[in-house]
Amino acid sequence: RSPITDCEGSLMWFEPLLKQLQETAFATLVRENEVLFPSLEALHVAAISIVVGTISIVDLRLLGFASMHRSVGALVRGVVRFTWVAFAFATITGLTLFAANAATYGDNALFRAKLFFIGLAGLNMMLFHAWGNSRLDKWGAGVVPPGRARFAGAASLALWIGVVFLGRWVGFTLKQ
Repeated sequence: RSPITDCEGSLMWFEPLLKQLQETAFATLVRENEVLFPSLEALHVAAISIVVGTISIVDLRLLGFASMHRSVGALVRGVVRFTWVAFAFATITGLTLFAANAATYGDNALFRAKLFFIGLAGLNMMLFHAWGNSRLDKWGAGVVPPGRARFAGAASLALWIGVVFLGRWVGFTLKQ
């Protein structure tokens, strides 16, 4: 048992900050407004769909399953701006939704797992781009990338699918 967690794993030292965030006027407005919260939730789902969709296009190309008529570099350049804009939107809407019920989300193990998976997906992306950015155009049309790139694509695909599953699961486990 960790000194910073109780027996259920909640972050006891962080709880007062989460409750304080949840008590702000902005968080209360979001939580109690019959239109605002579901609208933000819908925008969040749409944004995450674009994020996962565009990333999946690249991952499936890295795996050699789709878009083989294009180079990996051309494909990445074609979708990356959509991915980043959608990710920014998903982050903003996600943080707003989080603020509305911060203590509840903070105490939810599935929510924390979702954040962990997002972190792992980001780390996977950083490592892949540190290694593979200079190689993207070498993987031209019809070329299946080497094993390391395929592994990064498979890991990314698995992690983002995990984020979606965990995100949906969180909604069914929250204790309001």
